[in-house]
Amino acid sequence: MLWVVFVLVILAWVIRRDTAGYMTATRLDSLRTRKSVLVGQRTDLRQRINRASSREVLIPKAEAIGLRESADSEIVILPVPQPERR
Repeated sequence: MLWVVFVLVILAWVIRRDTAGYMTATRLDSLRTRKSVLVGQRTDLRQRINRASSREVLIPKAEAIGLRESADSEIVILPVPQPERR
């Protein structure tokens, strides 16, 4: 009689483990799908950012508000001060 209880406990444990594994696999598949969607959105957003920050787009917008492109002689390179070494 004791062996029947032992077998039932083992079977219950196996069923519980398999159910947990199935639920974990389902969640993992859902997360992988979401990740691929988010990667696609990130790629799209990066392309939009690159396009919006290109000279082709920025120069006409800057000219529309009265800005102009600087000449080479107007560019000043400012040195960055280096921290003093002791």
